[in-house]
Amino acid sequence: MILDRFCLQILPEIHHNIKWLDLESSSMKHVLRTAHYPNLRSLGLYNIHEESIQCLFTDEALSSGMFKNQITTLLITIDNNKKDLPNLKCFSLSCNGESYNYNETILPLLDRMFNLEELGLYLAVNVNGTFIDGNHLKRNIIDYMPRLNQFSFYLRSVMHIRNQVNLPSTEDIKRTFIDFSDHEIISYVDYFREAEQGRCHIYSYPSFMPYYGGISNNFPGGLFKYVRAVSLYDEQPFDHEFFLRIVQSFPLMEKLALTNKKPQNWKQSYSSNNNNENLSVIEYSCLNELVIIDVHDDYIEEFLIDTKTYLPKNVFLSIKYASLKRVTHNFARDATRINCVKINELELFPETRYSTSLQEYFPYAKIY
Repeated sequence: MILDRFCLQILPEIHHNIKWLDLESSSMKHVLRTAHYPNLRSLGLYNIHEESIQCLFTDEALSSGMFKNQITTLLITIDNNKKDLPNLKCFSLSCNGESYNYNETILPLLDRMFNLEELGLYLAVNVNGTFIDGNHLKRNIIDYMPRLNQFSFYLRSVMHIRNQVNLPSTEDIKRTFIDFSDHEIISYVDYFREAEQGRCHIYSYPSFMPYYGGISNNFPGGLFKYVRAVSLYDEQPFDHEFFLRIVQSFPLMEKLALTNKKPQNWKQSYSSNNNNENLSVIEYSCLNELVIIDVHDDYIEEFLIDTKTYLPKNVFLSIKYASLKRVTHNFARDATRINCVKINELELFPETRYSTSLQEYFPYAKIY
């Protein structure tokens, strides 16, 4: 009775404002079929049965394609039924956030799918002691799936390091994929001493992954037509040419997040010469979200100065207020004005009372 009233009377009035839904198996179909949710970005599904999950992802009338076009955060808890899943032939799992329970949750789930023929894994995993490599995939996944004939994956394993010695190199990781002769496998390792962190990227290529995280200057390149979200991190500077490589590799990139506190190497010579002739303007044709919070001011200039970057209209910008104020010369700099006019949402850190000059400099932006 309460669910019927909620679906028939309340949801039709508020459906267009809903950004997050938490649903249980008993109410999932009723709520999702009641209305269209154009602003829904996060969905939590609790105590869901296997049949409900399959229906959710395959029934276009139920999900209205939202998992392809809208949902950025999906949380699923499956009921405590530990039975095998012998009828499951195809399975794909992706998550942009780091998983801290890979061994306890994901591997046991995959063990139940021993008749899988197609598998896609696109995950970032926090590990202890060893990276996920070819030996791990063979020993813990492939050997349990004798019928598997298509395995597409992107796995970024993140490990805390301090005083360890004999850490694996990129070549060490590559050697673990010798038996993967039917596929091209890309792998490389980054070590960040300041952050006391190591990261190992392994993925099949060409790739179907929807995002690519933690890209450093060691990024080997390639074309990634399905990637929509990209994050960049390094303890060495990113120069202008690096961003040109990123745009070429991710032509349909919609979200870009950057963390780098080192000044750009070319900045000094560029400033002294004051010459734009050799500087290509980079066009981010599909970008709609730019996160440049933990960055050196050089990278704010990289994206806001119009002789370096061409931004499309209607971009969401997340940035520190003090940094933005410095780079735009207290919201009066002509060189950054054109790109700032294209911002339609401006998220400032920390939240602050902003001046009239800020609003005038971002005339079309909702500021918060």
